[in-house]
Amino acid sequence: MDPEIKAMGEISQALTGLEADAVRRVLKWAVERFQPRPPAGQEGKDGGPSQGTGSRTFLTLAEAFDAASPSLGLEKILVVAYWFQVQQGQEDWESFLINKELKNLGHPSGNITRDLTTLIQRKHVLQVRKDGKTQQARKHYKLTREGVKAVEKMISSGQGLTVD
Repeated sequence: MDPEIKAMGEISQALTGLEADAVRRVLKWAVERFQPRPPAGQEGKDGGPSQGTGSRTFLTLAEAFDAASPSLGLEKILVVAYWFQVQQGQEDWESFLINKELKNLGHPSGNITRDLTTLIQRKHVLQVRKDGKTQQARKHYKLTREGVKAVEKMISSGQGLTVD
């Protein structure tokens, strides 16, 4: 039997019968315990941020948001972008997705395009591509190394950074 399949079966059997909160705690522990991490100081091949998970792994966006405790609009955008880029491993993300999740958290941006422009000016975000030629075309963004570091600092301190 394939060792990977065997391990998944054992995990499934171990979690069967546990309450949902217990399953969440066990999975969170397992991810933090067994997630491979790059050596200290090692970054992504392009010199940008490593796509690793930093010092903590979160099972939900809400957990990451609560851990970072962003208080200002720009900080909130950075945390949600961090969730998708670093925690979920997405290469890039769209402003629509970020604002949709901010709305789900009860913290929508009044003008996501303006806010992302500000974060680009502050070197926390890069626009990496645009689908189409119109002004309304979907734009794709990526956190810079500074953007990733800002969120990881929020998470480690448990309070926002006053990025606004």
